[in-house]
Amino acid sequence: MNTDLYSQKHEGFIVVLDAGHGGKDPGKVGYKGAKEKDVALNIVLKTGKILSAIPGVKVMYTRKTDVFVDLWRRGDIANDADADLFVSVHCNAHTSQAIGAETWVLSLKGNDRNFRVAKAENEVILQEENHQERYQGFDPSNPTSVIGLSLEQEENLDQSLLLASLIQTEFEKSLNRVNRGVKQAGFVVLYQTYMPSVLIETGFLTNRIEGQYLYSAAGQQQMANAIAKSVEKYYNHQQLNVAANDFYDGDVINNPSTSNVALDTEKIGTYYKVQLASSKNRISPSSYNFKGLKDVERVAVDGFYKYYLGKYNSKNAANSGLELAKSKGYKTAFIVGFNEEVNVPTAAVVKPISVSKPVRQSVSNVYYKVQIASSTNKINTKPSNFKGLNEVEAVKVGKYYKYYLGKTSSYDQAKRYLAAAKSKKYSSAFVVAFLNDERITLKEALKRQTN
Repeated sequence: MNTDLYSQKHEGFIVVLDAGHGGKDPGKVGYKGAKEKDVALNIVLKTGKILSAIPGVKVMYTRKTDVFVDLWRRGDIANDADADLFVSVHCNAHTSQAIGAETWVLSLKGNDRNFRVAKAENEVILQEENHQERYQGFDPSNPTSVIGLSLEQEENLDQSLLLASLIQTEFEKSLNRVNRGVKQAGFVVLYQTYMPSVLIETGFLTNRIEGQYLYSAAGQQQMANAIAKSVEKYYNHQQLNVAANDFYDGDVINNPSTSNVALDTEKIGTYYKVQLASSKNRISPSSYNFKGLKDVERVAVDGFYKYYLGKYNSKNAANSGLELAKSKGYKTAFIVGFNEEVNVPTAAVVKPISVSKPVRQSVSNVYYKVQIASSTNKINTKPSNFKGLNEVEAVKVGKYYKYYLGKTSSYDQAKRYLAAAKSKKYSSAFVVAFLNDERITLKEALKRQTN
């Protein structure tokens, strides 16, 4: 296989389309001998053609012909390309006349039926060489054999759920397909990727009506249209740059002649940061919210959130950070000096403001919440909107509102919050950990609290 065709990196929003099965692996077989590998490939190629016409979107494929591709290789193609989305297309089968489309995201838990669906897709690894070594002994036929979620996959779960919901809604409203919902299970092909990822079961090849529909050119085109439209909606959401649209660059230095007074002399205990922006909106300082800039810090000051880049021990280093910020479009960014002893900015800032010294990381500042939902809509957090749950908080992250249940320094209490959420049918809820108001992994949080 010509891997250059698949793994070449592009600029822009990259969508990797994965046609399930292929080559020696036909997948499900249904109406008039229709093979899943063929139906999936046709839908993927039609979807890619539509998406490729959208400005800013780049489409890549795990396969464009009838070839066998290992599951790990499919994930590598997406990871190597640093893709923004991974969409895997499949077809379902059943001994009954089951009907309808469903979209899956990665999870370690699920009911018996969820396991059976994932098992049917995962068993392809048994046809791969060295599968036991490659998948670290994972046994697709054993429901107790699980795969672990990475930090990236945990962080991307809500985005995966968003895309899955868009797809299912489009199937139902535009195509009048039976909506079997958004579901979660341990699909190996999704586990291999590190970006928002979904697996679409477009319908049942074994259903007399649906199988004929999926095997037809018209049906495949309609499914492709719906998938492409959903991906485009997701893409348009991501293009709303919060850092560019929701901020005003506050605290602009208006008197350049006095702006560097305190920077003339290096002092012991003095360090510098570059202020990018100031806003009443509290958002994640993740790089995607700041035009790719890393090492951004958020500090609450007098009813506003100030967003700083870096922490520099010298003014020369701070000037380099300032140049970087301005190259990204933060034209009014400026350097702020801090003194560790007095916990306030130095006289370099024209506007006298009070900025607290960044809190040192410590065990006491670790806490947990349970994320129960994510939406572009801001919803009143009263219990009646969340199935009677109290202690729900809405936090804006990018263009999305994340809804958290509870806040506790006890992981055991967090698990009780999680159980309460699950009892209210928030099946995709999960525990998230924070340190000094910044998201960290559960593993890191638990390690800090046990040391």
